[in-house]
Amino acid sequence: MLIYLPLIIALLGLFVAFLLALYIKKKKAYHQEAIKISSFIKQGASAYLWAEYKILALFVIIVAFLLFYFLSLPLAITFVIGAFFSALAGGLGMRIATIANLKTAEAAQKNLMGALRIAFTSGSVMGLTVASLGLLGIAGLYYIFGDPQIIYGFGFGASSVALFARVGGGIYTKAADVGADLAGKVEAGIPEDDPRNPAVIADNVGDNVGDVAGMGADLFESYSDSIIATMVLGTTAIALVGVHAILIPLFLATLGIVVSLIGNLAILLAKKGDPQKLLNRGIYLASILMVIGTYIILQRFSIQPLPMFGAVMAGLVAGIIIGFITEYFTSDHFKPTKNLAHSSKTGAGTNVIAGLGLGMQSTVIPVLVVTTALLISYKLVGIYGIGIAAVGMLSTLGITLAADTYGPVVDNAAGIAEMADMGDETRKRAEQLDAVGNTTAAIGKGFAIGSAALTALVLSISYIQIVGLTVLDLNKPVVVVGLFIGGLMPFIFSALAMKAVGQGAEKIVNEVRRQFKEIKGLMQGTAHADYKGCIKIATHAALQKMVLPGLLTVLVPILVGFLLGKEALGGMLMGAIVTGFLLAVMMANAGGAWDNAKKYIEAGNLGGKGSDAHKAAVVGDTVGDPMKDTSGPSINILIKLMSIIALIIAPLL
Repeated sequence: MLIYLPLIIALLGLFVAFLLALYIKKKKAYHQEAIKISSFIKQGASAYLWAEYKILALFVIIVAFLLFYFLSLPLAITFVIGAFFSALAGGLGMRIATIANLKTAEAAQKNLMGALRIAFTSGSVMGLTVASLGLLGIAGLYYIFGDPQIIYGFGFGASSVALFARVGGGIYTKAADVGADLAGKVEAGIPEDDPRNPAVIADNVGDNVGDVAGMGADLFESYSDSIIATMVLGTTAIALVGVHAILIPLFLATLGIVVSLIGNLAILLAKKGDPQKLLNRGIYLASILMVIGTYIILQRFSIQPLPMFGAVMAGLVAGIIIGFITEYFTSDHFKPTKNLAHSSKTGAGTNVIAGLGLGMQSTVIPVLVVTTALLISYKLVGIYGIGIAAVGMLSTLGITLAADTYGPVVDNAAGIAEMADMGDETRKRAEQLDAVGNTTAAIGKGFAIGSAALTALVLSISYIQIVGLTVLDLNKPVVVVGLFIGGLMPFIFSALAMKAVGQGAEKIVNEVRRQFKEIKGLMQGTAHADYKGCIKIATHAALQKMVLPGLLTVLVPILVGFLLGKEALGGMLMGAIVTGFLLAVMMANAGGAWDNAKKYIEAGNLGGKGSDAHKAAVVGDTVGDPMKDTSGPSINILIKLMSIIALIIAPLL
């Protein structure tokens, strides 16, 4: 009977998300130019996602057939369901975001709190949908099949969709963003989100397909994989933990949705306050309730409640600390980003050098935090403890993802306010919320990276157990070869993604230059830009260039496993986790700091907009864009997907 509770709470979460979505849809919009611009963004995002999902559907069908032919029908079924749920979560979240951007801009005409409420409601829809669909799929499939190992197919499907959504969406959004910045802000000297810029709509579309649909799919698979891997570890931990070892991850995820609902409501019902403090307050409330509820659950269902509680807290606290550290290195309220902004006074070169150094330095504490959480959780409850720490870190996803998804919505709202000329006060309010959104987005990326490292580690340990390896012997050359191949993967993967952004941005810059030159009256504001041209370029760049990184991620573990053996594959997984984690943290934090250093100058510091320092900071921001929004976040999925593929093929090795 206990299995029904996760199913009921998951359905409750989806019902609340549905009600919140209705609340946004019923809000009226009146500004005709804003409605027109928002419709362009919505149509472009929907067209891209539909084209991407058609490619993904073919991939899912082929892989499902191979899983059925070589392994089992249940595995193929769970794979298809995982892929569908992942696509559904990202698609629904993005659809609401493209409605909420207009309503947020309209609300900003009246007051700040109204705009904050609508934007965060949109984020809540995404957060609750992702967490609830993940729990519903896992609990439902476990109820049907009764074997958590079969549910690895669900995680594989979720990871596959997430990879293409993250890579494709990341290429789209950053090709458009970089192209718009270079051709518009740097060359033409016009403001960001200026309607004269032909790439401005593509840039806003990219926020939705990359930072909403992509991030949602990313954290959906992290959330799902951590629960599934810990359930599998629970099959061998019954003597240590108790008869409910398999179900405890589900119970904690269930509690996470309940406390996230409470945290979301605390933010949505607030009448006044600083936006950043309100968001933090909701997250802290959910975290405190999670701590209390976790203790009660473990007292009831574990024979070692205190050690288990310690392991969960290790993961939860690690996630919070990584968020704080990310905020410290990327927010313009703190010294690192302010120093980065000051480096722009001597040119783009010094800005880029300082940004790279900042990103590298920012890896120290996340590594110490994750490894400390790893040691504590293992010491307390063994390998199962590492899994439960990952579940703890992701337990409040329903609210942490809401705070992250809020960012792209207010970014779009600020853009709509500028393009539709909704007034200086509206733009100012939207930009104030956007500044908070930049911080929440950076924190969300840090959170995603930390959870990815723990989740990938749990999956890799599960693989090592399944294939019967007791040690990875570094005296064996094949293990060292595996380590090097694994260490290489995040670099070659990132290179392909960044080159794709660069090539797409080049085409968009040339298209923008062409329109500035050939469309008479465009720069004077008497003629309209052809937005569809840049949207088409960004779409083609994303769909064409996302295939090779995706295929490499799937094929390399299979080739290493069958050609070099199970030990080499184990070494490869460990090598990928180490370099992938470091590279992802460095890229995300450097990119976030470059972005906020630019915004710090745009706020009127160091000469403000149009100054030499500002132009240098814009260059730094364009370097950081593909790092923080394409390559960096995609590495999270790379290391998890390779690990779960190793688990899938383990019985064949």
